[in-house]
Amino acid sequence: MPYRFLADVWPIVCRLPQLIPSTCALCSSEGCNLLCTACEQRFFTQPCPRCPQCGLQTNAADQHRACGHCLKTLPDYDATIVATDYVAPIDQAILALKFGHRLAIAPLLARLLHDALLRTPNLALPDVLIAVPLSPQRLAERGFNQSLEIARPLARATGMLLDTHLLQRTRDTAMQTSLPLAERQRNMRHAFVPDARSVERIRGRHIAVLDDVLTTGSTLNAIAGVLKRHGAQRVTNLVVARTPAR
Repeated sequence: MPYRFLADVWPIVCRLPQLIPSTCALCSSEGCNLLCTACEQRFFTQPCPRCPQCGLQTNAADQHRACGHCLKTLPDYDATIVATDYVAPIDQAILALKFGHRLAIAPLLARLLHDALLRTPNLALPDVLIAVPLSPQRLAERGFNQSLEIARPLARATGMLLDTHLLQRTRDTAMQTSLPLAERQRNMRHAFVPDARSVERIRGRHIAVLDDVLTTGSTLNAIAGVLKRHGAQRVTNLVVARTPAR
């Protein structure tokens, strides 16, 4: 189905009233949708200028060029598209999905990320969409991959090919949030490898990598590095929420 048609229809479908009344995932007000109109207007309809490479908020005059950090560190990924910042109360909605098993929030986050895609000027839609993989141990503990749950409806909305076997996590790394900044890159070293049968699906492709939260970018940079070493032409991060600079 053409992307243009899906882009027109998807926001309408996602805003259809639900059969069972719900509460807003952000402010808990009663209604028929997981996100009330007031919260959507406050947190998601006022796009701010961001670094096109890492998605960090920047000055309006600098929004079309990489920020100083990206110019200095030269990340392996080429672009980052962000739906919003990782601040209260948005963080609670993401945590409710991730650790509270509120899987109904995943399509909502996918729709908000889809809206961010539509706001991106001169967007070249990636060929392939992947979600940051969990280790088998972490997947067994949690029961699902929250990034993959967001990626599924986003793939349907955009027509991007969702590949769930392109990349594997080789070991159970420590939680990034539990580590000092200097140790996060070491923690991700050699943590991801492509499936032996997927190398040909990487070479020459524009690949989108979806994650729920971007903080330092160590995880996404490690993934982009692996994809680039195996021939990916371009890697774009799709991130629901970006941690603001301290």
